[in-house]
Amino acid sequence: MKNKTYNRKKAMVVFFCAVLLISALFGRLVYLMIFDAAHYQKLAKDLHERERKIKAARGEIVDRNGVVLATNRTVCTISVIHNQIKDPEQVIAVLCQELGEEEENIRKKVEKVSSMEKIKTNVEKETGDRIRNLDLAGVKVDEDFKRYYPYDTFASRVLGFTGGDNQGIIGLEVKYEEVLKGTNGTILTVTDARGVELEKVAEDRIEPVAGNTLQISLDHNIQKYCEQAAKKVHEEKQADSVSVLLMNPQDGEIFAMVNTPEFNLNTPFELIDVDENTEQTDEQTQEMLNQMWRNPCINDTYEPGSTFKIITASACLEEGVVSLSDTFSCPGYRIVEDRKIRCHKVGGHGQETFIQGIQNSCNPVFIDIGLRLGAEKFYAYFKQFGLLSLTNIDLPGEAGTIMHNVEDIGLVELATISFGQSFQVTPVQMATTVSSLVNGGYRVTPHFGVAVLEKDGTEIRKLKYKKKNGIVSEKTSETMRILLKSVVEEGSGKNGYIEGYSIGGKTATSQTLPRSANKYISSFIGFAPAEDPQVLGIVVIRNPQGIYYGGTIAAPVLRSIYDNVLPYLGIEKN
Repeated sequence: MKNKTYNRKKAMVVFFCAVLLISALFGRLVYLMIFDAAHYQKLAKDLHERERKIKAARGEIVDRNGVVLATNRTVCTISVIHNQIKDPEQVIAVLCQELGEEEENIRKKVEKVSSMEKIKTNVEKETGDRIRNLDLAGVKVDEDFKRYYPYDTFASRVLGFTGGDNQGIIGLEVKYEEVLKGTNGTILTVTDARGVELEKVAEDRIEPVAGNTLQISLDHNIQKYCEQAAKKVHEEKQADSVSVLLMNPQDGEIFAMVNTPEFNLNTPFELIDVDENTEQTDEQTQEMLNQMWRNPCINDTYEPGSTFKIITASACLEEGVVSLSDTFSCPGYRIVEDRKIRCHKVGGHGQETFIQGIQNSCNPVFIDIGLRLGAEKFYAYFKQFGLLSLTNIDLPGEAGTIMHNVEDIGLVELATISFGQSFQVTPVQMATTVSSLVNGGYRVTPHFGVAVLEKDGTEIRKLKYKKKNGIVSEKTSETMRILLKSVVEEGSGKNGYIEGYSIGGKTATSQTLPRSANKYISSFIGFAPAEDPQVLGIVVIRNPQGIYYGGTIAAPVLRSIYDNVLPYLGIEKN
């Protein structure tokens, strides 16, 4: 009787344990099926669905006339799916032969157990088509896009280039990334438990959306004129580099921006002018690439020298501390405090008017008027003219002006600033500031971007830029146009003169730091027509060999450019 009771209790315990276990399992099943269903549906989806990206075609970059400067070429991405490969050795052999890769690298990727392994990107379409036609199990060939620049080195530091993922790295390519990049699409396929794609199950496909076209102000023909002229003087003078910038001083549109030597946009990681036998560390190579990609027109500063006298003269005329009839005496130097500051003409210019002073590019004349203006007012005009701010050009990495703090400007500093030494600016800053002083007195924003277009050329939106009025009075601006015209016709800028055309400008020759290195920068700023400027250019030649005076070697470069560009722009001779 006792055993029966014991067995009954034991059976009840087992029964209740079984009920509890079944209830727990049932509860867990209910939780998984109802409350955690989404999680496991996602796991199942991930297990049985495979997603491949379809890259969007990047938008083109076209010049002001519609000439295509950056476009796309169809390339292929080769991948392998481990579970679908039937003959690994054949796959390895074919991919090694077609892609020119080491067997060890291919084998490692083919034998790797993964849902999909990318073998190589940016494969030429012909190669991709050959691999696809072999119909190798487990090998996927997807079409892709690679950026292509039809003119190789053309405006390399302006256009910039893209990386392996088609994302902009430098230049307009990165500045207008949001306009150009587009939206990638996807291909979604279904697989069985082994990861093999099911052929009879339809794939989902989301089509990519191509990027928009960017139209820029750069003119293909004008850029070529400038490149030819810059390359010629670069070779003749064995200079370190030459920069040329042409813009419309009325609205800030840039017609051309050249920096020699240019690099090839289709092979941007190949160094130029480097001995292949020279061994370099990865860090050294990267530093050299960074230097090669720099745009000296906007990234590098320099002492402007006598071209800055345009700014000094404008400030002094605006403030009324000098008039055109004022006379000066130049014995060939000026003593300021304990410094003897020389004129470029050792014997001096003797008695001269202010007009003759600017024609002769006489340092003592500009020292005198700079001292009349004083440090505080000079500094106030720097701000008013926009010299102490960025131009906000639509290229990345613009450098700012390197200028003394106003409290640190003594008489010697003020004297040297007056004729363009002891501080540094960028070429684009000089071109923009001079534009505002000769266009009637308003500051424009230098820019390349003009409009965003559909692929068929339909305009989506016009790009707009700020203008700032009140830089100088119209009277001062008109006076500067007259003075700078006389510099080209009668003064130091004679080598920039073209018969039949009215051209204003100013030359400069500045010495780089350290002064003991005896290296110079020759430059010239010129605009035409002088009475109503429609184009303004700056030429900067860094470290020319032999004769280095701006009036001798820089002015003729802009003259040769204007010989072609002025008729091309429809600017007729008088």
